[in-house]
Amino acid sequence: MTPTLPEILRGNFACLATPAPPEAAGDHLAANVSVIALLNLLGAQEAEQGAAAVLAENAAIEQVLAEDAADYDASALTNDQGSPDARNAELRRALIRLHETAEARGDRALDRRILRLYRVMAEGRRLVLPPMPAG
Repeated sequence: MTPTLPEILRGNFACLATPAPPEAAGDHLAANVSVIALLNLLGAQEAEQGAAAVLAENAAIEQVLAEDAADYDASALTNDQGSPDARNAELRRALIRLHETAEARGDRALDRRILRLYRVMAEGRRLVLPPMPAG
């Protein structure tokens, strides 16, 4: 399961709003706050760039699928309903099926093309971790 940003923020709220037992004071509490801060930072990055990344991925996957329609279930291109995230999940499943087909057939050119697309997709989803404090 991949949590959504609202789910992460609600979890952060619940963690901060629930009093810690006395035995959880000190280092444990500091660690909790650090994790919450990191989740908030990563969540802010996702909020800033996530929607654009999903739309770019959808277009790129649709292009690959359209060019190789004979090798996969074409229904993935026709069902354009729901949110961009739901569409993205559907397109990713279709891309995986296409990749499996390419590998099974030994189609190295298509395999490399899909691997390049995976790298572009990963780069579009990159989140930047802050530098670790010296300690």
